[in-house]
Amino acid sequence: MGFNIGGYELGLLPEENPTTDKAASVVVYWGVDDIHGAYEKLIQNGATPNEEPENVGGELMVATVKDPWGNIIGIIYNSEFKLPVDC
Repeated sequence: MGFNIGGYELGLLPEENPTTDKAASVVVYWGVDDIHGAYEKLIQNGATPNEEPENVGGELMVATVKDPWGNIIGIIYNSEFKLPVDC
């Protein structure tokens, strides 16, 4: 489920396998122009694959990696997202 809040997207994803370890269920997604390139660059710089880039509707794509400390980093490509003019 997604929400548009003042030009920013908030996406809520259901857990496929519920867990008591909630750290893995909270993900912040950083917008990127090239999700495949950004994903590969994160891997090259020490992250490990978590979820490969996948289409989640229309042109919207998401992916996640784990940094060297086990934190999940999300990236998102949304062709329709534009920063508000006053930013």
